[in-house]
Amino acid sequence: MKRVIVGLSGGVDSSVAAYLMLQQGYEVIGLFMKNWHDDSVTISNECPWLEDSHDAMIVAEKLGIPFQVVDLSVQYKERIVDYMFGEYEKGRTPNPDVLCNRDIKFDVFLEIALGLGADYVATGHYCSKASHKVDGETIYSLVAAKDVHKDQSYFLCQLSQQQLSKALFPLGELTKPEVRNIAAEQGLITADKKDSQGLCFIGKVRLPEFLQQQLQPSTGDIIQIPTDHKAYHQPTPSFENQEASLAYFAKKYTYSREDGKVVGAHQGAHYFTKGQRKGLAVGGTQEPLFVIDTDVRENILYTGEGKEHPGLYRDTLFVSNEELHWIRTDLALQEGESMKVKARIRYRQPLEAATLHKVGKGMYVAFVNCQSAIAEGQFVAWYHKGELLGSGVIS
Repeated sequence: MKRVIVGLSGGVDSSVAAYLMLQQGYEVIGLFMKNWHDDSVTISNECPWLEDSHDAMIVAEKLGIPFQVVDLSVQYKERIVDYMFGEYEKGRTPNPDVLCNRDIKFDVFLEIALGLGADYVATGHYCSKASHKVDGETIYSLVAAKDVHKDQSYFLCQLSQQQLSKALFPLGELTKPEVRNIAAEQGLITADKKDSQGLCFIGKVRLPEFLQQQLQPSTGDIIQIPTDHKAYHQPTPSFENQEASLAYFAKKYTYSREDGKVVGAHQGAHYFTKGQRKGLAVGGTQEPLFVIDTDVRENILYTGEGKEHPGLYRDTLFVSNEELHWIRTDLALQEGESMKVKARIRYRQPLEAATLHKVGKGMYVAFVNCQSAIAEGQFVAWYHKGELLGSGVIS
């Protein structure tokens, strides 16, 4: 009998994942990951680990499977929290959930599971895994979930072939209502439990307060850039080659203090991200202001009025070789090659048509339509026919 370790989070998805693994004939063990201790920055009772671990334990008892809590808080702080602080300090926008899956669930947690004699680790992610042979070698595929509204493949976009080989995703062919129905039929206490929100394993946080643990507040100006700014109305130059054209369109707009007017003050540019609307506390405009760029060195927030402001939009982005990751290593592009794909730059964004262009220093992702708030530090993930092929950190 194959042994599978299920990461029981205390939510309905992982509870049903454990039940389904039992139904499929696996020997199942439930482990709860304790990754966060500090409740001072979480909002009310959104994700208290104590309550979640208790719910996970009750589910394990109901299913008749062994259960224990593993404390991964040291590794979580080093790999996820410190990474978050570092990225925000640089003026980039991190995605801790993607890194949490790559570096915690399918690395540290996977090692613990293998140490317990597990053949696989199963999670409650909404996605599927497939496999096929390429030149006699088994290649694993990460496939989007049947429930497009719940598909969580994006959060797994940094997994490797080795990690996928040990992963099981039993919810991939189910919708959320079906999962809740199964939980109710089996009498699991998590059947009607609300989905957790916010940061992976931390819950909803007041981000400025969270970041203020290490990044000190510093008053700076909020500057509004008009829609007729000269950068938005430059004639397109002629290019020597396609790479020069891609580099031109991937280059983000740059601003100086003289390009706009001061409309307010903030407590730290590193607390904000491109596309953000909340937290600016600036009135007197017909439409809300959106952050169109952050300058952490000069501590300036550049903003534009309205969600259609041209400063929010670009159609091309770049990923350096160091930040480029292919799940399907057998399909990785070589220099000079291109590939038509569907891509997204954030979770739950509808997939958009794009073309990948591999160049010497990395890869350009050129979208058919302009994308709002392409933020450095976020992950772009690309798909073909529902399969997630790879991802990269936006430069």
